[in-house]
Amino acid sequence: MSDYTSLRVSYDDGYATVTLERPERMNALSRVLLLELQRVFTALAEDPGVRVVLLTGSGDKAFCAGADLKERQGMSEDDIRALLGTYRESFGAVDRCPRPVVAALNGVAFGGGFELALACDLRVAVPEAVVGLPETSLAIIPGAGGTQRLARLLGPGRAKELILLATRLPAPEALRLGLLTAVAEPGESALQAARRLTAPLVKGAPIALAAAMDAVDVGADLTLEEGLLWEAKCYERTLGSRDRREALEAFAQKRKPVYRGE
Repeated sequence: MSDYTSLRVSYDDGYATVTLERPERMNALSRVLLLELQRVFTALAEDPGVRVVLLTGSGDKAFCAGADLKERQGMSEDDIRALLGTYRESFGAVDRCPRPVVAALNGVAFGGGFELALACDLRVAVPEAVVGLPETSLAIIPGAGGTQRLARLLGPGRAKELILLATRLPAPEALRLGLLTAVAEPGESALQAARRLTAPLVKGAPIALAAAMDAVDVGADLTLEEGLLWEAKCYERTLGSRDRREALEAFAQKRKPVYRGE
């Protein structure tokens, strides 16, 4: 996976780190970058050697400043409609990834950049990071899933408040509201904080982690009764796994389990 022009992928001890590589544009989302994101996350979803995916931006100013507005100049309305479809497909690949995906926000995350972070399972930021969906101040609305994912995360009332007011939140306030999972400690980078937070997941049981995420994500759109039935189906995926038997054997033998995703 070395044939990317707008992002970089590296592998280390069960982690795959995907870095947006457009620092000269504050890692803004060009069409090429969107297509490459879709490609890389589709590939990572099939890679059994990857336990956790970290998504970050290059440089120390921006995780992703949002859409590449320079690229949009001269686009027709139909062009923008097509581009929004590419956004949804690309972020959908992130959302559907069966590995835990953590956004490591090394700087600002605005508009489409924050929508990309919302498509991840967890979000970690440096204290200086600022996040928000400012689209209404630009006479549009979030069009890459922001209205839907933010409402599911915080509830419709708070989502409307942040979207209508185009609020920009510093990391500590975003953490307090539940938009972030953690804020890095002083002197710690976003990637270092993300690795510290997810260290248990790298040694965790991949089948169980994927089933748990699926149970939560799908169940959010179901009634409680339907959700309980879906949870039972997700549990069934773990029941016959070798990892579940390994957990019981390790407990009996008073040792740490070694999970292989089988």
